[in-house]
Amino acid sequence: MTYQRPGRRFSGALAGLLLVMGAPPVMAGQASAKQVRELMGLFGTDRMFQQMNAQMAAMMGKQLPCVPASYWSGFLDDQAIRELSGKLVPIYQRHFTEQDVRGLLKFYRSPLGKKLLLEQPSIMAEVMQMGRQWGERRTQAMMTELHKNGTVTAEGRCAPSATPRPALAAPAAAASSP
Repeated sequence: MTYQRPGRRFSGALAGLLLVMGAPPVMAGQASAKQVRELMGLFGTDRMFQQMNAQMAAMMGKQLPCVPASYWSGFLDDQAIRELSGKLVPIYQRHFTEQDVRGLLKFYRSPLGKKLLLEQPSIMAEVMQMGRQWGERRTQAMMTELHKNGTVTAEGRCAPSATPRPALAAPAAAASSP
């Protein structure tokens, strides 16, 4: 007969009871759903979902003008936001331990963390704009090169006489400079 500490047997029974009841047990070191939701609250996840909904509603409203605007504005309601947030919790739990989440919460509550949260949308907007401009310059340089060597027409279509060339040189490095 093996000796089992009473607390250990009880914790196993508790985990089994939680499984039977449908609640996933929190594994040692795993962040709790409450901690993850707190972190997502600092990130403004619900606000992002609401913004996504507004953008999606505008896009869908243009594509389907026969559907009343009221349908789209209520498409991602509070219940849907809670459901979507609930689906994010296990994803965060797979990637961050309880200690990680505690550290992230501490950081994002600090003055520097608050500044990062405040500045991040502006930074991302600038990054997106820079990326668009960079991509446009790269595309223009590529199209100029392809037109110059006869692969594409001035309109940007494949030239009738062009055949695929596996060793086609990439645009000059100067095109990738800022």
